[in-house]
Amino acid sequence: MSTISESHTQSVPLLHGVARPAFASAVFFMLVTGLAYPLATTGVAQLVMRSQANGSIVERGGVPIGSLLIGQNFTQPQYFHPRPSATTGPDPVHPDQTISQPYNAALSGASNLGPTSKSLIGQVSARAIAYRKENGLAPDAPVPVDAVTASASGLDPDISVANAMLQAVRVAHARGLSIDAMRTLIEQNTTRRQFGVLGDPRIGVLKLNLALDTAAAAATTRRQPASARGTP
Repeated sequence: MSTISESHTQSVPLLHGVARPAFASAVFFMLVTGLAYPLATTGVAQLVMRSQANGSIVERGGVPIGSLLIGQNFTQPQYFHPRPSATTGPDPVHPDQTISQPYNAALSGASNLGPTSKSLIGQVSARAIAYRKENGLAPDAPVPVDAVTASASGLDPDISVANAMLQAVRVAHARGLSIDAMRTLIEQNTTRRQFGVLGDPRIGVLKLNLALDTAAAAATTRRQPASARGTP
């Protein structure tokens, strides 16, 4: 009986000795990793790279119209088109099913089809035919890989320079601009290799199309009579 009592008495101080530092350690790391570190990294990000920290949002007239990090599904002939996207979304008619929704940022993902998949081969072939047709290319003309394949995320905002150049003629005709003007826009909006060696030159489609809108509006203004522009 006395042995049990002595054992219980000895365990109480031992428990208090372990609990206090354990609790203090838990509170300390909660404050450091859950409060101080997030506040510090957020503060530094807002000071050093505010635009990137806030999602690289693009605004026009003070209104957000997209992000430089997430592609948009431009389909009109007067715009440069992004690469294909395999993202899907809920079917509004049958909510338990999904349908194709290109560049659905809420459900990023790829098709998960392998290189030997007949379905993927068929999709790529169909995309190549459509790409050649809409851009006025010969039936056997080479097509850039990014023009007929989706990215792993389905949200790639960039296309290759070769892809943009092959679309330039179509866009120029739709906008009433010269091919040289299109090539100049492409050159001005090309992102070079990082540090000169990493990655490939690429073009943000949203950024290019916004520059295209500006150039087209300026060209339209120049073509107007002086009286229509309000010039005496």
